[in-house]
Amino acid sequence: PGAAMADVQKRIKHMMAFIEQEAIEKAEQIDIKAEEEFNIEKGRLVQTQRLKIMEYYEKKEKQIEQQKKIQMSIMRSQARLNFLKAQNDLVSELLSEAKLRLIRIVANQEFYQKMLYKLVLQGLFRLLEPEVIIRCRPQDHHLVEDAVKKAITQYKTVSQKSVNVHLDLEVHLPMNAAGGVEVYSSTQKIKVSNTLESRLDLLAHQKMPEIRKALFGANPNRKFLI
Repeated sequence: PGAAMADVQKRIKHMMAFIEQEAIEKAEQIDIKAEEEFNIEKGRLVQTQRLKIMEYYEKKEKQIEQQKKIQMSIMRSQARLNFLKAQNDLVSELLSEAKLRLIRIVANQEFYQKMLYKLVLQGLFRLLEPEVIIRCRPQDHHLVEDAVKKAITQYKTVSQKSVNVHLDLEVHLPMNAAGGVEVYSSTQKIKVSNTLESRLDLLAHQKMPEIRKALFGANPNRKFLI
């Protein structure tokens, strides 16, 4: 019996050693598997975060680039507006200077008299009315009276029509006006402005492309000359 008991104990020890070894090996396999899964999950998380960071900075770069384009567009537009304003200011100064020089025309009485005749005659032809009213500066009354007499004669010869011209002695052009006349129909519903200022403005409007070309050169963006 003693030998049998010893044999059983030996077998039990052997089985326990085997079980313990199996447990150790199983534990090692679990550790290895867990390590592998941990490394895989860690790699996946790292890659996911890396992609998120890359997407974040790519989005930021695109936003910055878009903001730069918008800012550059705003700056170009502002620069163009400033450039156009400078051009317009220069043209305005030029026209203001031209209006001041109209005084020289009026100062030359002989030349101014001929101009008044043409301005009155043009007004008569543009209205083609049997009765007209003419207004001028108070200091130009005597000059306009002479211009009207000559203009009526020429008007009748060319149009074969009669016209009565009334020089308004109550309502005048402002004394500080450059000169010229305003011609009205008898009802004053139709007006022909032939003041020196209006003629200059009309000429400036018609010649503005040429004026700008002379001042600033040809516009490369202009496709048509008319």
